[in-house]
Amino acid sequence: MHLAYPAVLAVLLFCVGLYGVLARRNAILVLMSVELMLNAVNLNLVAFDVWLRDALHAGQALTLFTIAIAAAEIGIGLAIVLAVYRNRGTSAVDDLRDTAELPDESDEPDESDGPAEGKASQKAEATA
Repeated sequence: MHLAYPAVLAVLLFCVGLYGVLARRNAILVLMSVELMLNAVNLNLVAFDVWLRDALHAGQALTLFTIAIAAAEIGIGLAIVLAVYRNRGTSAVDDLRDTAELPDESDEPDESDGPAEGKASQKAEATA
């Protein structure tokens, strides 16, 4: 078997995964696209290991480590996505760019209140 066949398949898988990461808005689909990219790398590792006829099978061993790391990554990633979905009500990546809490509207002075000293005097009158 030629090395070109698995290499072309790996390139196609990686390109589909890269497109998914760049174009998708849903966080779960982004994680699935990252998994596609990791599988393309695993395919290359195994293909080059067979092609080089390595006695230690280092490519296959590294592939097993990559699969273990990918499983841990998807577990933690899904836990984070579920926690964010419960708190925010959406898993869209575009809506999650600003994760800081929004300031309270009561802290901002209104235009009708006038200068800041007017607000301080209103607070003093309210406590008196």
